[in-house]
Amino acid sequence: MILPYNEAEEMFRSFGLCLSEDMYRQFDAYAELLVEWNEKINLTAITDAQGITEKHFLDSLAAFRNDIIPQNASVIDVGTGAGFPGIPMKIYRNDLKVTLLDSLNKRVNFLSEVSDRFSLGMNCIHSRAEDGAKKPELREKFDIATARAVAPLPILCEYCLPYVNVGGCFIALKGPNENAKDSFTAYRTLGAEIADITEYQLPCGDKRQLVVYKKIKDTPAKYPRNPSQIDKKPL
Repeated sequence: MILPYNEAEEMFRSFGLCLSEDMYRQFDAYAELLVEWNEKINLTAITDAQGITEKHFLDSLAAFRNDIIPQNASVIDVGTGAGFPGIPMKIYRNDLKVTLLDSLNKRVNFLSEVSDRFSLGMNCIHSRAEDGAKKPELREKFDIATARAVAPLPILCEYCLPYVNVGGCFIALKGPNENAKDSFTAYRTLGAEIADITEYQLPCGDKRQLVVYKKIKDTPAKYPRNPSQIDKKPL
């Protein structure tokens, strides 16, 4: 369901990543399950082998090109959808303790199926982001939070930074047109600073950026606010 191993391995190598045969088999099986479930529920518009390999799997692993995710880190993927970037991160780095959070139960059922079938041991949670961040067992309990959502950075910061412990990072995978400086008020209010911004390009030519926020103090208890407040008046 993805590119042949030699093509995928070369694509990963040109991107600065290694792809073992074991990883490849898991990625391929995951892609097959993704396409199968996509016929029942809407998971992705990208279903071709090239697109899944490059725009879903390779792009999800961009953070591993930088040395920012420690061994055995706890990771929460907020609004994970079909599992991006959380599942590819777990396949690539099995030492990570990955939690996948999504607001749609049908998607969570798919994520649980992936985790169980491939013995990935991920925690799959059905919850809205703003609700999960208020739960004591999730709030400021993770070394890393990730998101590949389409929401603007100030909004993503409010949804994701409350999950990150002090000293941890929120990693946002974004397109090329957002300016991380626009999130200044948000990340400062929520207890973070920008640690790194990396611009990169996928083999197909699509441009991306990786924005890394470092958590330097606790997030005030009032955040995240409810979605209507966040949408009406972003930080």
